[in-house]
Amino acid sequence: MKKLVSVAVAGLLASALYSPVSFADNPVVQTIYTADPAPLVYNHTVYLYTGHDEDNSTYYTMNDWRVYSSKDMANWTDHGSPLSYKAFSWSSGEAWASQVIERNGKFYFYVTAKSTSLGRPAIGVAVSNSPTGPFVNAIGKPLVSSSWGDIDPTVYVDSDGQAYLYWGNPTLKYVKLNPDMISYNQSTGIVQVPMTTDSFGVRNGNADRPTLYEEGPWFYKRGSLYYMVYAASGIPENIAYSTSSSPTGPWKYRGIIMPTQGGSFTNHPGIIDFKGRSYFFYHNGALPGGGGFTRSVGVEQFTYNADGSFPVINMTTAGPQPIATLNPYVRTQAETSAWAAGVETETTSDTDGGMNVGFIDHGDYLKIKNVNFGSGAAAFEARVASAGNGGNIELRLDSPTGTLAGTCAVQNTGGWQSWVTKTCTVSGASGTHDLYLKFTGGSGYLFNLNWWKFSAS
Repeated sequence: MKKLVSVAVAGLLASALYSPVSFADNPVVQTIYTADPAPLVYNHTVYLYTGHDEDNSTYYTMNDWRVYSSKDMANWTDHGSPLSYKAFSWSSGEAWASQVIERNGKFYFYVTAKSTSLGRPAIGVAVSNSPTGPFVNAIGKPLVSSSWGDIDPTVYVDSDGQAYLYWGNPTLKYVKLNPDMISYNQSTGIVQVPMTTDSFGVRNGNADRPTLYEEGPWFYKRGSLYYMVYAASGIPENIAYSTSSSPTGPWKYRGIIMPTQGGSFTNHPGIIDFKGRSYFFYHNGALPGGGGFTRSVGVEQFTYNADGSFPVINMTTAGPQPIATLNPYVRTQAETSAWAAGVETETTSDTDGGMNVGFIDHGDYLKIKNVNFGSGAAAFEARVASAGNGGNIELRLDSPTGTLAGTCAVQNTGGWQSWVTKTCTVSGASGTHDLYLKFTGGSGYLFNLNWWKFSAS
């Protein structure tokens, strides 16, 4: 994946090098293939949970889930994998669509995974005290294992405290979760939603699937209206929605939100409001090598119509505008960027834990969007490690070939996880710019980068 992304970025730069428009920021993640976005707003931060399509997949080959976070909807921090199917003793693989929700200070991760004994998907639940995990299996068995269609869980806690878990393909089902969030009300049990054309639209040519509903539901409430947004219309999928005045229906079909587009025959919605703005997450096949089994998550900002209905939302390469500036005078993790060209991330053994950026070659770079240098920066420091010949970190403004504000030299440190802090002087960095950390040097991997920080003049 690394080299393929580098090729794509090279093509992008060739066409956009002298344009005042920012380089593309969709898909959100460029270091791996991601799918089935599930955003969560918590503590003034958006946490984005995704599936992980393995490189060169020819099926839904997915072994773990990933989590990213953003405070500005432009720069995203990679927190690695908080959970894999191996956490569930009853599962043999297929870490498919999921959603996380917070309740009473705990985070509940509802996932699709394959049951070893049943030989088909089931819905499990894991729990953590942190939105970035690690998550642990909450119960010793699947939460739901009723039929072949037990995939794509979506969860919402209503204003009266009742939590609902919806899921399903080709039908839509739900349970009322108990307050513990890891069991459900046995008296009401599993309820199958009536799949009427009035509720979910008309599909022609398939007697077994008379409605547009396919899979991947996303359930939530906004104001007094309940929304059910879902992948629709069969293969290839678009995104449609229905609404209701009740959390359990009846539902009324409202139309298509996102037409079929983007190079993936599936899609999967996730919708949030964050700091007064509305965002629509989806996946497509936009990265090199991308397609129906190698997908990538994107996001668009949108505005609801006055009656609460959705506008038509199309996929873009630009993505949403940042809603805040980034402060360069506090330590920033290297795995925080709007675009990562050619690099990968990995778990670090440095003292702060977390992730680092690695596998850096000559010409790779990180783009950090909307960085506010204020009256000016005087110095730059970076936490680096190298078992190779090292290289340079060029501090560029507004493009990978933009104004050079400084160069920080990195030498061999004795190992890829032998960390030292390097410093260099900076000039000409003031005001607000997109910052590019451009990596240069010889052949082979140059060095790893854990974090960076500027000092003010």
